[in-house]
Amino acid sequence: MTASPAPTATTDRGATRSRLQQHLDGLAGAPLLIGLDVDGTLVDHDGAMTAPMRESLQQAAREHTVVISTGRSVGATVPIVRAAGITHGYAVCSNGAVTLEMDPAAEGGYRVLSTRSFQPGHALRTLREVAPDAHYAVETADGSFRSTQGFQDASFGVEAVESELGDLLELEAVRVVVHVPDLSPQEFSEVIAESGVHGVEYSIGWTAWLDMAAPGVSKATALEEVRESLGIEPGRTVAVGDGFNDLEMLTWAGVGVAMGQAPQGVKDVADTVTDSIYEDGTVLVLERLLSASSAQT
Repeated sequence: MTASPAPTATTDRGATRSRLQQHLDGLAGAPLLIGLDVDGTLVDHDGAMTAPMRESLQQAAREHTVVISTGRSVGATVPIVRAAGITHGYAVCSNGAVTLEMDPAAEGGYRVLSTRSFQPGHALRTLREVAPDAHYAVETADGSFRSTQGFQDASFGVEAVESELGDLLELEAVRVVVHVPDLSPQEFSEVIAESGVHGVEYSIGWTAWLDMAAPGVSKATALEEVRESLGIEPGRTVAVGDGFNDLEMLTWAGVGVAMGQAPQGVKDVADTVTDSIYEDGTVLVLERLLSASSAQT
């Protein structure tokens, strides 16, 4: 969605590997469910994925159940999955509001397993009072977007149809995006607190950016549904992420791993921390999991 802070260097890669080994080697054995954030975890904030990342991701998808778990819409998620060369597995999109099963035999290479929608009108009316200059976009269950004038973003995956805010108030949404370009994250947080918006879950990213979903919906709730459907034990789950919309997922997982460049608030809820996206920190996690699995065979 937005640019991240400058890269943070890690001076001791050996220490990172040792730390990961301590937390992940106990998972050797039966297949795992691995939830992976996209932006800042699989790709950098320019959308680029390294060759080692692609290779380790493909191998992990062959040996375990990989669930791409992102705030991106379906239209912005599927191209990443395809570019990674993953043909089987799952994807949790729109911060848990839409769940896909990847299947090369299905139209487009996937099928929609579930959607979780809500009526955002009350929240939008409230926010309009305290943030009159905000931009708004509503994602509907069919993957399309409608937005106020001039609001487009790559995370939508499609071009949003410009609409009056009054029209957006009446839509049924799987996700609502609110952006205030002229506010810092701290200022925007204060605006959200002042608004008293409730009944929706939200996460604030690197800038004044708000994602809203149905009450109680998060990446974690969608991952839990996948886990239950597959009969994977709760302790045999791993999640990797770097943003505030990953907090529930990192807490839900048997082992939650924060990226090296993640804000401290994200690192605080994780079980351990890997290197940054700029140093292929997720590759280290997947390599450790694959190495532990190989040692059991």
